[in-house]
Amino acid sequence: MLNNTLAVGIQGIQDGMMGMESAARKIARGGADGPQGTAQGAGNLIEPIIDLKLYERSVEASAQVVKAADETLGTLLDIMA
Repeated sequence: MLNNTLAVGIQGIQDGMMGMESAARKIARGGADGPQGTAQGAGNLIEPIIDLKLYERSVEASAQVVKAADETLGTLLDIMA
């Protein structure tokens, strides 16, 4: 059970990091897609910035899952010892 929980947490971190990379690339390209300083150029950046923040939260949540599984495993090992 803990193995599965750790795997899910790690997969969540990996997926979140890939999403963050994708959003960061869109942000980097966003300034070049529309004229800088215009509403069109800024509008191109809103969605990727929101996505970046969502993926950041996803990575943080997945890290908490891994941390909880690690602490549980440590507690079980202490009990068994």
